[in-house]
Amino acid sequence: MSNLAATIEQEVTSAVKNDELELPTLPEVALRIRDEAERESVSAQSLGEVIAEDPALSARIIKMANSPMFRGTRVIEDLHMALSRLGVEYAANLATGLAMSQMFQATTEIIDNRMRATWAQATATAAVSGVLAKSFTKLRADQATLAGLTHSIGVLPILTWVEENDTLINDGMTLDRVIDSIHGSLGTMILQSWDFPDEIAMVPALHTDFSRNSEHADYVDVVMVANLQNLCGSEHPYAKLDWSEIPAFRTLHIDPDPQATDLEDLAEEFQAAKDTFT
Repeated sequence: MSNLAATIEQEVTSAVKNDELELPTLPEVALRIRDEAERESVSAQSLGEVIAEDPALSARIIKMANSPMFRGTRVIEDLHMALSRLGVEYAANLATGLAMSQMFQATTEIIDNRMRATWAQATATAAVSGVLAKSFTKLRADQATLAGLTHSIGVLPILTWVEENDTLINDGMTLDRVIDSIHGSLGTMILQSWDFPDEIAMVPALHTDFSRNSEHADYVDVVMVANLQNLCGSEHPYAKLDWSEIPAFRTLHIDPDPQATDLEDLAEEFQAAKDTFT
């Protein structure tokens, strides 16, 4: 890491620790959704009343319910039907994650583009994570999707700091180094502050620990493989990794050979899942 990148990393980390840079908070609608979902008396109707307060979010939930992921025989036309198909838990987790899209916006064009690109990458990872969890594990697909949506949340305070301090805006390579170095630990800190379950909160900090060897498949493994699948064929440094040396593939019982059919057979399902987030 360059001296400048190391200095910026130190300053951002110090700002967070000293409460000089506030960690992002969940949008109000996401908080209300979580509160409703945790009530013993929660129902599709009561949850729908909260989600309906955000028309854009309602539309995205309906679109998700109509996606090939759920293979319904009827076209979903309203939010109540969507929640009935998705189920309360799945819908609540999905809505919580999708509500975060409004956080990935900035006032300067360069940082705004960065934030939107980060959100696009998060939704792609979330889509593939949900499919992988359903296809190769007994993990909950909704939790895997939420883990994918939140795995890069730590990028937000970094970009916020950069925007507020007018630093590095034209130095993309240095900013990339800072983000790669600290966004994971910041992300886990944020999710813990939001009271997310540990199995999801630890994903940001661990999903790039490619030597990690878990005893049982977990959401870190799923998000790690999903992220690598999305980067396959790109110029990103992670695209050059040897999958056969990454334990997560074995833990998920996925053949790490890029020529194998394990992931290739799911290509259409991956794309369909991604399309639901656009």
